[in-house]
Amino acid sequence: MNNELLIELFSEEIPARMQHQAVDDFKRLVTKKLQTNSLEYSSAQAFVTPRRLALVVKDVPPRQPDRIEEKKGPRIDAQDKAIQGFLKSVGLESIKQCEKRELDKGSFWFATQEIKGKATQEILPLIIDEVIGELPWPKSMRWGKNNRTWVRPLHSIVCVYNGKPVDDKISLGHDEIHLSNITYGHRFLKPDAIEVTNFADYQKQLQKAYVVLDHTQRRALIQQKIDELAKTKNLTVRHDSSLLEEVTGLVEWPVPMMGKIDQKFMELPPEVLITSMRVHQKYFALENPQGSLAPYFIVVANIEGGEIVADGNERVLKARLSDAKFFYDQDRKKSLAEHGKGLEHTVFHAQLGTMSEKVIRFSKLAQFVAEIIGTDSKLAARASALCKADLMTEMVYEFPELQGIMGRYYALHDGESAEVALAIEEHYLPQGPENPLPRSDIGKVVALADRIDTLVGFFAIGIKPTGSKDPYALRRAALGAIRLVEEFTELKLTDVFAKAYDLYVKLFPKKALSKPELIAELQEFFLHRLKAYWREQGLRHDHIAAIFAVSGDTPLAILYQRVKALDGFMARPDAVGINLLTAYRRASNIVAIEEKKDKVSYDSPVDPKLLSEPAELKLHKALTANLDMINQSLMKLNFEQAMGYIADLRPSIDEFFETVTVNT
Repeated sequence: MNNELLIELFSEEIPARMQHQAVDDFKRLVTKKLQTNSLEYSSAQAFVTPRRLALVVKDVPPRQPDRIEEKKGPRIDAQDKAIQGFLKSVGLESIKQCEKRELDKGSFWFATQEIKGKATQEILPLIIDEVIGELPWPKSMRWGKNNRTWVRPLHSIVCVYNGKPVDDKISLGHDEIHLSNITYGHRFLKPDAIEVTNFADYQKQLQKAYVVLDHTQRRALIQQKIDELAKTKNLTVRHDSSLLEEVTGLVEWPVPMMGKIDQKFMELPPEVLITSMRVHQKYFALENPQGSLAPYFIVVANIEGGEIVADGNERVLKARLSDAKFFYDQDRKKSLAEHGKGLEHTVFHAQLGTMSEKVIRFSKLAQFVAEIIGTDSKLAARASALCKADLMTEMVYEFPELQGIMGRYYALHDGESAEVALAIEEHYLPQGPENPLPRSDIGKVVALADRIDTLVGFFAIGIKPTGSKDPYALRRAALGAIRLVEEFTELKLTDVFAKAYDLYVKLFPKKALSKPELIAELQEFFLHRLKAYWREQGLRHDHIAAIFAVSGDTPLAILYQRVKALDGFMARPDAVGINLLTAYRRASNIVAIEEKKDKVSYDSPVDPKLLSEPAELKLHKALTANLDMINQSLMKLNFEQAMGYIADLRPSIDEFFETVTVNT
């Protein structure tokens, strides 16, 4: 294809977690450098496999356009030395090759030169060399005697323009890599050299050499093949999009194979089986039609090997699961409470005591919160006391991803109530803005107490997020706390801050913040997080600002209901929100002006005996009739309904102002 540019960087295996960002960076850097060199193009498409980054760019011109360059020189009457220096800098021999120009500040020499554009093939090696040096890998390495770094050892570089290879080389510091039109197929199935002429040929030949170039196509192919393989046993693949994405980045030629799990391991909790297969082996779990875990798995190999490969993976998994079963059996020999004693020797933070002390603190805090919201405080305290104990178990030590989950299983094994066991698992939720909340109130209480204890402790000793740095994830803890209290209309966070401070106070150093200082700082910190969170949910910033302007020390759950009500009310198509705003402004503005002028507050009840005009009598009657309904709506936290009753007064207010002289 005419004026097509094909680049491939071929290396050892690129870690799957780095591929997505790398291919975006590769495309961005190359295309930006083409534009910087005045080489415009029509389209660019990038590809990534475990062993290669590839880019095809369409309609790249064969050379840079010619351009005219002007350079201002010294004054006409400048010394000869200055003039000669100027001539040397622009590569001219005589001042006669320059022209005089009159400017506001006098007459000056100008040199005008026509710069011929360079050929694209001459520019491309420089671009590739710069891109290799600038590609921002999270981690990179040196190899051999070279001093240049890359994510993994770089073996070859394809650079084909307009059907012809670009003849040049890139220095690695000691070794050199020649640009060519030679790439290589699958590492095991067809590792031979492949000569390519353009992108279509490149993609076609790679397919023949057992390489599926397109990441999206490879992922869809894996999904299709594992689904088909699962159906042969009347099973379905357990949904796991992140594992699918990772496996796509591990293979160039996906070959799914099914293996069997020894029946004795099916006694393990399904989460243990899934985690062991997923984290260490990258296997897909399978489910029965009833939704339970099936005694089979699927591995996506990068080589065709049939039963031999499947049997090998079965043996590897058996060893993993044998370890897991041993840990599970050993852990259950002690109660969860006994495991929790190990927290006495685990430091939470050097200035904030041990994990055991933290658990004691937030157990009391959970009781405090539970009493306010009306849930079982004893269950909250018990769940809090046990929720970190599984951190001391062998299973969680081996599989940190199972923290909380194993706590639930061990709690049920010890005879703890289902509510306590569920709260132990749920107290780590939510783990992000899109992560689900705990389903139970006990779980929410424990999760909130844990986060508030952490926030109060760190803020009191002066450790808080700065800029982009937040090593203790305090912003995430605050956002989690905000989401947890969205339903609790009785709960004021300031009360929880104060209680947490009292539980900590003996531990704090002398330089720690005082209680009022701490509450003020945490309030401000939470308000920033809260406003940002609500804006992300689509609520208008001016509506959020309006609610906060009159909030005082209001529970966040009520603030949330207010701002949602205002947002919905003002967006109504019947303009009732505008009616409310107009009615309120018209009345309140006059009162505010008169209060300022008379230096008094007009907030005393209306005396109906002083009313005489029909319009003011009508307005008073309408307001009196609506007042009870407004107050009832506010007591039920139905703010939108209350605003509707106020908006209904608009006709009476308009008539009042049109027919009554207010300031008689």
